[in-house]
Amino acid sequence: MIRWFTVALLCTVSSAAFAKNAPAIPKPDVLFDIADAVDPVQQRDTISTLVGFGTRHTLSDTQSDTRGIGAARRWVKQRFETIGKDCGGCLQVVTPSQTFTGKRIPQPAEVMDVVAIQRGTTDPDRVIVITGHMDSRVTDVMNTTSDAPGANDDASGVSAVIETARVLSKYRFRATLVYAALSGEEQGLYGGKVIADYAQAQGWKVEADLNNDIVGNSEGLDGTRETTVVRVFSEGTKSNETLDEAKYRRYHGGEVDSPSRNVARYMADLAERYLPNFHVRMVYRTDRYGRGGDQVPFLQKGYPAVRVTESHENYTRQHQDLRTENGIRYGDTIDGVDFLYLANVTRLNAITMAQMAWAPAPPSGIDIAGAVSDDTTVKWTAVPGAAAYRVWWRDTTAPQWQYHRDAGADDTQLVLKHVVIDDYFFGVSSVSPEGYASPVVFPGVAGSF
Repeated sequence: MIRWFTVALLCTVSSAAFAKNAPAIPKPDVLFDIADAVDPVQQRDTISTLVGFGTRHTLSDTQSDTRGIGAARRWVKQRFETIGKDCGGCLQVVTPSQTFTGKRIPQPAEVMDVVAIQRGTTDPDRVIVITGHMDSRVTDVMNTTSDAPGANDDASGVSAVIETARVLSKYRFRATLVYAALSGEEQGLYGGKVIADYAQAQGWKVEADLNNDIVGNSEGLDGTRETTVVRVFSEGTKSNETLDEAKYRRYHGGEVDSPSRNVARYMADLAERYLPNFHVRMVYRTDRYGRGGDQVPFLQKGYPAVRVTESHENYTRQHQDLRTENGIRYGDTIDGVDFLYLANVTRLNAITMAQMAWAPAPPSGIDIAGAVSDDTTVKWTAVPGAAAYRVWWRDTTAPQWQYHRDAGADDTQLVLKHVVIDDYFFGVSSVSPEGYASPVVFPGVAGSF
C-alpha cells in the first residue's frame, strides 16, 4: 500500500522542552502508518455483512440471527470482541440501552448501542468517541419489515467505527478511545442519547465525539463526483450556553470558537498534513439544514462533537424504498458506496483520535489581557503531562489559526509583543513530549472543553 506522507511537518517546540520524562509513545510520523493501515476491503466486508441483515430498522426483529437489528448488533458486538482478542484484551465491550417511546416509537422499545472501550494508560477519564448508527429505514420511517440495506446511511459510518477500532487497537494511548455503533438514530437520535447518558454516568471527560453519518458516497445527485473532500459540521456556540455566558460572548467574541468548532479545525489541519489530496470542508452549522444526527445529544450535555458527512449527498439513495422510477434507481444499496473515498474518511477519523489521545488534555483557564496596550498577555492553567504549550492567534475573520509561539512546560503565560488584542482571536494548545498537540482552546467559557 502507498505510504501516506506529505511535505508539511508538525510545528515543533524546542527539544529541551520535551526531554523530561518522555513516555514510550511513537513520534507523530506514526500517524502516516495509522492512515496507511486503513483497509477498504475490510470496510466492504463490514458493509456487505450489515446489508445482508435485510433491514436494521430499530423496531425490526431482535431475535433472528439472520435478519433485523438484533442480528446486526450481535454481529457488531462479536466483531469488537474479535478485535479485542487480537489486541490482547485491550477492548471492553458493553451494550448500554434504554427503553423509549415517542412519535416514531409508539410502543415501548429497547434501544441498544454496542460500544468498545479502549482504556487510556495515564489519563483514562479523558475520552474521545467515534460514532456511527447501525439502524436503517426506507421511505416510511415506520416500515419495520421491508428491505432497508442502509449501505451508506449508515453502514458506512459503522464500518468507519469498526475499522478505526481495528487499526487503533494496535497502539496504546494516554486517553481512552470509545468506538460506538448506535441504534435508534432514524427514530429520533435515541442511540446518541443512550451513549451520551452512559458517558455522563461513567464520569467520562468527553473531549470529542466524531459522529460519522453518511460517509461513503462520492457522487452527488447531479452526477458530480467529489473524492477529495469531506464535510465536517460543527456548532458555533455551545448548545448548553447560559444567558450570562452568551452575553459575555457577544461582547468579547467566541461565536465561531466553540470546542466543537476547534475540533473541526483540528481535523482540517490533520488532513492537510497527513492525507494527500484529501481535505476537510468546514461547515459552520451543527448539521445539515433542518436535519440532525447523533452528535446532537452529546452537544446538549456540553460535550464537544462534530458530524462527518460526505461532500455530495445523493438523496435518491437515502430513506428510499428499493425501486426504479423513470429510469432512476432508488435505494441505499452497496453499489452506491465508494470504498476508496470511505477509507480516506476513516483515515481522517483514525489520525484525529490518535493525535488527541496521545496529546495532553486541552488546557483550561485560558485568559487574555492587553486592553489599551501594544502587547497581549495570554494565560492558562498547567496541564499534567504537557511538555510545552502553543499560543495561537488569527485575524478575527480568518477560518483557521494562522500564527503561533511556543512556551515551555513550566510556563503558564506568554506575552505576545506588538500583537494588539483588539485585532485577533487567541487560543492555546498543550503539546506532549513527542510533539502531539491538543485542539486549540479559545479563552473563556465559550471555548472551554
